Amino acid sequence: MPVHPVEYRYGSPEMRAIFDLTNRYQKMLEVEAALAKAQAKLRMIPATDARKIAEAASIKKVRPERIAELERETHHETMAVVLALAEAAGKSGRFVHFGATSNDILDTATALQVKEALQLVETRIKEIMKELIRLARRHRRTIMVGRTHGQHAVPITLGLKFSVWICELGRHLERLQQIRPRVLVGKMSGAVGTGAAWGKKAAALQATVMRLLELHPPDATTQILQRDRFAELISFIALVASTFDKIAREIRNLQRTEIEELAEPFAEKQVGSSTMPHKRNPIRCEKICGLARVLRSQVAAALENVVLEHERDLTNSSCERVLLPQSFLLLDEILRTAHFVIKNLRIFPERISRNLQLTRGLHMAEAVMIELARRGMNRQEAHKLLRRCSSKAVLEHLPLADILKAEPEITKYLSPKEIDALLDPYRYLGVAPAIVDRVTSKFSSMLE
Repeated sequence: MPVHPVEYRYGSPEMRAIFDLTNRYQKMLEVEAALAKAQAKLRMIPATDARKIAEAASIKKVRPERIAELERETHHETMAVVLALAEAAGKSGRFVHFGATSNDILDTATALQVKEALQLVETRIKEIMKELIRLARRHRRTIMVGRTHGQHAVPITLGLKFSVWICELGRHLERLQQIRPRVLVGKMSGAVGTGAAWGKKAAALQATVMRLLELHPPDATTQILQRDRFAELISFIALVASTFDKIAREIRNLQRTEIEELAEPFAEKQVGSSTMPHKRNPIRCEKICGLARVLRSQVAAALENVVLEHERDLTNSSCERVLLPQSFLLLDEILRTAHFVIKNLRIFPERISRNLQLTRGLHMAEAVMIELARRGMNRQEAHKLLRRCSSKAVLEHLPLADILKAEPEITKYLSPKEIDALLDPYRYLGVAPAIVDRVTSKFSSMLE
């Protein structure tokens, strides 16, 4: 039976396939093939032998079972792959892994896996952004109460809330593009980074291998690629997860019984509680929030891996075997879940409208204060006056309009009709709809 939840609960088949051991072996074989091809181009080994190595470098010919058998004998993963490939290549196998060290293969194969994984992450983020753009446009003028410190503030639009999320995801796409040249890097520089086994052709060999694999070459390495690259990658993953943690938490809070403005979808046969039949718990959003905690904690481990001894030690290896696949699988689960929630998000306009009026006009006190200042009252005095009127409205359980219309210091500047107009939230949206239009237009073009 499976033990770890990523084996049976989290991560899509697509992301799982990227980090499957079979694909891992295939990537290692592809690196070995690229090494042989590059050496043939540079006339370091015969072209015929390079071709036979490349033809054999397939998981269809180098069976995982044979690799596993050889690893049990050698206790060395890369050597097991090398020996299995050499067997499959026949006499040409004598040139397999010629001059390379283990991490020339391992680090470069990892970069190929990360390349595939980041492409899937990018695709999923873009899918979510398209759904948010659809919602933002639909609700560009859906007025709701804004909240700061958990308290009613002034009106906002639901479309603006969605637009803020869109912009944050847009920044993640920028970050993704920025980290690719730093993260999608392989190496082919030998035991300690000097390339001594290949002599003067070492630099050309590394450049040729990376060009064949469509990866970036490093400027300088030791036996391994330096782990600040992976620390940045895991930090990026944690940032993306944190954005969806924030989105999921907002949906959870707005799904509270007392608020009930938004809600995640709830299936017809879904069970909320084993004992309380009425429960409709936001389990999907809660899952997002929980997995985000795990991903943020992984940043510490990634940073620890930066600190290695001399030209390398092995402390990063076991950590990364867990860290990289787990991080991508959990992020993938977050992205898939978020896409489902947002695509099927339930929105309750009647409840949004009712909550907007819950404080009987208090959320519009700022609008009155600003207008009084415009008409000549000292701004600080206007603030003090509205604070006093608001407190009186709360203590006497009266609409703010009643208090304002009975206040001589206010009626000296404003008529009852003008007070009513100032307390209309639909007149206090600022440029919110324009922001929604600008954001949705900008990112729609970017996603095309």
